[in-house]
Amino acid sequence: MPSTRCALVVLISGSGSNLQAIIDAQKNPDFPAEISAVISNKTGVKGLERASKAGIATEIVSHRDYPNREIYDAELARVIDRYNPCLVILAGFMRILTDDFVNRYAGRMLNIHPSLLPKYKGLNTHQQAIDAGDREHGATVHFVTPDLDSGPLIIQARVAVLEDDTADALAARVLEKEHIIYPRAISQVASGHVTLANEVVSLNGEPLSGPQQL
Repeated sequence: MPSTRCALVVLISGSGSNLQAIIDAQKNPDFPAEISAVISNKTGVKGLERASKAGIATEIVSHRDYPNREIYDAELARVIDRYNPCLVILAGFMRILTDDFVNRYAGRMLNIHPSLLPKYKGLNTHQQAIDAGDREHGATVHFVTPDLDSGPLIIQARVAVLEDDTADALAARVLEKEHIIYPRAISQVASGHVTLANEVVSLNGEPLSGPQQL
């Protein structure tokens, strides 16, 4: 087991299936990271149950309790910093974050997005891929920057778009890939194999010309 694991704080808003993938990954003694806390902006979501079942501390910081994004994000950062994380992990956290918040964790915050970025930022990505007639779709793990879904890319996974696909069917296949690439990316960043400098992602000291592909 690594002598010192990278402490993670995971932010969620819902079921937490990617959270579960990270929980499962950290059971491997060679995984270089461990979740210190899970924070949700919503009460009663399944992700909180997953964390509690795994013996992980949970916090609820409801955006409904704050008058604006700036005040909310300041409180969220205060709660996060109590756990002194080396990485902040967005796992279905359905909030647009302020620039100040993102910059506070620059180079230390990761997100997974259900498209082959830079395609289809934002919501409804699966239907967008179908409507566009794409033959491939997928998911991307990236560093978070103030521009939505635009940070430097780490790794992608691709799935074929079938002729009779629905958004739900496509989403389910993409989600299976998300559960593989998110723990992998977290492991790479936590161990120092993947680094970010001047907006350039490097793997083992060599700049990547594009995201790794699963």
